[in-house]
Amino acid sequence: MQASLNTRLLQQFEVDGYVILERAVNASLITQIKVALSPYLQGEKYGRNDFEGHCTERVYALLAKAPVIASLIEHTDTLALIDRLLPENYLLSAALAINLHPGETCQPWHIDDAAGGLPWPLPRPRLGVSTIWALDDFTAENGATEVLPGSHLWPQSRQPDPRDARPILMPAGSVVVFDGRLMHRGGANQSAHQRLAVTPQYCAPGLRQIENMALAVPPECAATYSARIQSLVGYNVIAPGFMGYVDGQHPKKLLDPTYKGRKYRSDLPAS
Repeated sequence: MQASLNTRLLQQFEVDGYVILERAVNASLITQIKVALSPYLQGEKYGRNDFEGHCTERVYALLAKAPVIASLIEHTDTLALIDRLLPENYLLSAALAINLHPGETCQPWHIDDAAGGLPWPLPRPRLGVSTIWALDDFTAENGATEVLPGSHLWPQSRQPDPRDARPILMPAGSVVVFDGRLMHRGGANQSAHQRLAVTPQYCAPGLRQIENMALAVPPECAATYSARIQSLVGYNVIAPGFMGYVDGQHPKKLLDPTYKGRKYRSDLPAS
């Protein structure tokens, strides 16, 4: 991503709490992802409450089920923005597919980085950044995500007013990148068609991930991915320091027994 474009998007992000990258992936990749998700989207397992959506299918643990999703999670342009928005060594907090069926109603308003019951009231520093990838066109009729621009800066006491909602209208292949504090919700699907999205969410390195990635993406699965995906999932340590170690060693040892570590010294005996 060009530096000037990156700067402009970051400025917009700080004001509105979100930016849209249109047509960030092509139709061929969208087709591959839909094929990979199709075994899990058979219209059989719907949400268990209003938040998940009684007319919505959700697919969790995506890296263990649909490896092609990695191309969205480590997408170059989205990570170029998130690299500027979160501390080094940030983590993938969750990654799931959301398929709204006709008749789905509006989701409750929420923010993504409150899932862990964090004790710090708003306003507070940013702790997470979320993305939503449109695998179908996001329209006003089929349940496009709705946001409240600027709400990432609101105090805890301010309540959402639906009249201020702005739908995220974007063609398939686009992605919206938004602050974890931004108030948003899934819209109502009043169309005759399904609306599919994938939402990777990222968090500061010292936080617990929403999805238990160590179990969702165990070592034998993580070993098949790029070093960037492995780090995002949690097979890393926070530098400086060693938070994230396993049995006193770097967690990449679980993926590669020959891994020497960041500070390997050839003059020391092997551990």
